[in-house]
Amino acid sequence: MKLFAAIALWFVAACVPVGPPPAMANDARASFILVDKSDRTLTLYEGGTAVKTYHGLQFGDAPIGHKQFEGDERTPEGLYVIDTRNPDSAYHLSLRISYPNAQDRAFAAARGRSPGGDIFLHGQPSALPAGRVAGDWTDGCIAFSNQEIEELWGAIPDGTPIEIRP
Repeated sequence: MKLFAAIALWFVAACVPVGPPPAMANDARASFILVDKSDRTLTLYEGGTAVKTYHGLQFGDAPIGHKQFEGDERTPEGLYVIDTRNPDSAYHLSLRISYPNAQDRAFAAARGRSPGGDIFLHGQPSALPAGRVAGDWTDGCIAFSNQEIEELWGAIPDGTPIEIRP
């Protein structure tokens, strides 16, 4: 009988999750996103309350300054929205930022240039077997680990406002 009780106790203990609880409820939905480029953080807000912050963001090869033109390797700054998602991206999942807005297009047009586009929150390159590319490496996007972008994918609905600060 003691052996049976010991086995039963081990079985129950094996089913108890180990480690900290998830930082964000699986059903949480962000109502606002704040990116701080200087701190390299993205904070999700739900109803005005910060619910999760991601650290160590990776940006374009030229991370300082607002994106102005196609090919400048900068990450935009300002107010945008997440306007669509791509599960078949060349990167592990991607959420598109609505850059360029009307002001971005007007600025570039006045200088006879293209503002560029296709700026995303995304994971690591799909061709990368595992791990994370070091440093700033995107063409202006904001990159995360694959696990982080999976969390963001589930927490950020299309239409969510995003503010990107310098």
